[in-house]
Amino acid sequence: MSDLVARTGRLQQRYNDGCRLVAGCIPFRYRNGEDNSNDDLESNIEVLMINSQSGPGLLFPKGGWENDETVEEAAAREAVEEAGVKGDLMDLLGYYKFKSKTHQDEFCPEGLCKAAMFAMLVKEELGSWPEQSMRNRFWLTVPEAAQSCRHAWMRVALVDGFLKWHGDKFADRDRERDGLDS
Repeated sequence: MSDLVARTGRLQQRYNDGCRLVAGCIPFRYRNGEDNSNDDLESNIEVLMINSQSGPGLLFPKGGWENDETVEEAAAREAVEEAGVKGDLMDLLGYYKFKSKTHQDEFCPEGLCKAAMFAMLVKEELGSWPEQSMRNRFWLTVPEAAQSCRHAWMRVALVDGFLKWHGDKFADRDRERDGLDS
């Protein structure tokens, strides 16, 4: 049993223009332990996904962004609560709009959500975490993850957000190394 407790309830949730604000991340690691740009990007990186509680397919950890935290704190909290991982929260990958069938309330009757998604380099996998009795973790290659996404917007965040960000990160690093960024 985990000593950590997941936040529940909607009293602290943030809303903007009829949308529930959500924060999440794409947790990742390098198979060989380091980011080697000479390796094939999609085979060297693994991303962490969790099972959905409401049907088939896998998800990236995400949840409501609350009033007493920054969006980065919310994304890191969700990674711990849902997936049992801690790490370095990297850059914002983008904002993704979606409609939730299960999270409609008085502030968001249509279930519209706007998710801020980040990349997170995983540094630690916890042995126990708040939602471990409801969630299983799965390390997948990027192509496996894209195929397993329960929601189309998460696939877009992975392919158009994460892969583009990671490719740009390598290009910037290589330019700096080669002295081309001055």
